[in-house]
Amino acid sequence: MIDFTFKKTAQDGVARRGVMKTPRGNIQTPAFMPVGTAATVKALYPEQVRQTGAEILLGNTYHLMLRPGAERIEKLGGLHNFMDWQLPILTDSGGFQVMSLANLRKLNENGVTFRSHIDGSSHELTPERSIEIQKMLDSDIIMQLDECIRLPADIDEIERAMQLSLRWAERSKKEFDDAPGRALFAIVQGGDNNDLRALSAAGLKNIGFHGYAVGGLAVGEPQATMFSVLDEITPHLPEDKPRYLMGVGKPDDLLGAVERGIDMFDCVHPTRAGRHGHAHTRFGVINLKNARHKDDPRPLDEQSPNPNCRRFSRAYLNHLTKTEEILGAMILSEVNLSYYQELMAGMRLAIEKGRFADFAAQTREGWAKGDLAAL
Repeated sequence: MIDFTFKKTAQDGVARRGVMKTPRGNIQTPAFMPVGTAATVKALYPEQVRQTGAEILLGNTYHLMLRPGAERIEKLGGLHNFMDWQLPILTDSGGFQVMSLANLRKLNENGVTFRSHIDGSSHELTPERSIEIQKMLDSDIIMQLDECIRLPADIDEIERAMQLSLRWAERSKKEFDDAPGRALFAIVQGGDNNDLRALSAAGLKNIGFHGYAVGGLAVGEPQATMFSVLDEITPHLPEDKPRYLMGVGKPDDLLGAVERGIDMFDCVHPTRAGRHGHAHTRFGVINLKNARHKDDPRPLDEQSPNPNCRRFSRAYLNHLTKTEEILGAMILSEVNLSYYQELMAGMRLAIEKGRFADFAAQTREGWAKGDLAAL
């Protein structure tokens, strides 16, 4: 079986270009992972997601363990067969959702006990159980269980959660036991404190993982704070391992994070924005609910490589959005995921050619001008 590997193939400034190899396929980086929370990317068929250029999806351990259950998915052939996605899948550990969604949760050294937000049933999630569930799902990239706290937070609370996450990382590594063909990623914690982040990174490197994620960001802090943390933490991460910024974000977040040496991202934003009538394009965000679109015969972007960006008028998309037709959510979710993948491909090419700064400036200039400049 092919082992998980990562190779950096180009660098421009701090921005990195690389490739991750897994038994189920290669992933070109920088990469954006669409989020398939409950074994589906909302409003899209799996083949539509693949056609946008996505090479890997994210599945959610918390939601899948509650419904339909990891044991059931395992009996049905694993998550890839269950949702008919034969390319790589990364599963998160479930820790963030336990902290943000679950009711009556109790945290201790062993793990966290909680009541389901669905039916109130009681569950326990430990580092070992999280790894066990992710193996049942047949995940290609498995995440350690960590404790993620919202910012701002007291320094003592940030340090307590960071140290607990480090101890859980050791237990996660032991439970993972070098599973053939799979990868285990650690999660750097430490909030917005650079010293604690550096301590977390050093401890995780000492344990040894296939990749290193930066967690605990995009949890209420300003973008400038997130970028400041990335400026400080990426030099502490191994050069020869992939770097994953969890739960981020919007296009300008992705561009800024790649500038700071990040390789992987995931976020529900593109499909959520599509369901709310927002289209991401090279002109920035277009709000299709706006009345100015109701008589506009123009497509979203006649130069887009995405056929749906060229096919439907803004007037029609305004109509679908205002009437809350399912087709509107389908079209705009696909448009947004396509734009995200187009943005990542553009960054990869720019890094290869040594012109990433120019690409970033031109991209930001297009967003700043907006779609009215195209009239």
